[in-house]
Amino acid sequence: MAGENTGPAVILVEPQLGENIGMAARAMLNCGLRDLRLVQPRDGWPNGSARAAAKGAVDVIDNAQLFETTEAAIADLARLYATTARPRDMTKRVVTPRQAAQEIRQADEAGNRAGILFGRESMGLDNDDVALADTVLTVPVSADLTSLNLAQAVFITGHEWFLAGHDTTDEMLAVPKETRPANKQELIGLFEHLEQELDDCGFLRVAEKRPTMVRNIRNIFQRANLTEQEVRTLRGVVKGLARNDKE
Repeated sequence: MAGENTGPAVILVEPQLGENIGMAARAMLNCGLRDLRLVQPRDGWPNGSARAAAKGAVDVIDNAQLFETTEAAIADLARLYATTARPRDMTKRVVTPRQAAQEIRQADEAGNRAGILFGRESMGLDNDDVALADTVLTVPVSADLTSLNLAQAVFITGHEWFLAGHDTTDEMLAVPKETRPANKQELIGLFEHLEQELDDCGFLRVAEKRPTMVRNIRNIFQRANLTEQEVRTLRGVVKGLARNDKE
């Protein structure tokens, strides 16, 4: 596990509740991360509560590595980030999760493993652990409440790493393969079909207002980025409503 370039290692230093470890593992796998390292978990290891809370991420729990010290847990890493929202009496570069994600991706490409330290739920990391890091990682949040729970912190940092390696427009928001974006001929066919039925039912009866109303209706559907399948469905809806109205 430690030698694979599968994103940053997630190092939980003295985590307290098994449930929180399990939820952190789930957050990791949501983001494609699998390298979980534990430094002296309070309730011992293995932990049934952690495994139960992990749900679909039990492999992350089962393959978690256990360490006696933070130094041992980070020994193979070339770059280390320490998560904290508190100002520390030390000079450290501070980055957001988004900045860290880009740097970690670059480090991975160069064959250099990176890791992110997360502290115990009650008080976070101590200064000795922060001192081991190259960089402090801070999540920008409202000043009304700056603390995050463990799984939230793991997910936010992991998700930024995940997004940094994916084109969300092309890969995550792509039209499903079973359909495609509707072309203009198909859209115009829908518009004309709908407008004909609206004329027939008297909705567009005010002649001077008709052009504006037609443009507004067309703009509604243009903004929807309809697929070819959706256009066919809508034409079926219009046809069905018109038939029902005429019976």
